[in-house]
Amino acid sequence: MPSHKSCKKRMRTSNDERLRNRAISSQMRKTIKELRTETDKEKAQVKYREAASLLDRAAQRHIIHKKNADRNKSRLALLVGKVG
Repeated sequence: MPSHKSCKKRMRTSNDERLRNRAISSQMRKTIKELRTETDKEKAQVKYREAASLLDRAAQRHIIHKKNADRNKSRLALLVGKVG
């Protein structure tokens, strides 16, 4: 356990950040998985917009790398184009 006051605060804030990052990552993975299993073209396009937004938000918050988000969006866009 930390003995300095600043270390205790850092532990608390790190844990809060970790939980927030986990929630965003989980939501992002869930949305991508739902998009990959979608068979209807219109629903897939709606889910793609949602997934792209989540990927951009995660990249902006440094949860994933920006190029990782771009690569995923590109692959998902190709997938949506093939649906239907």
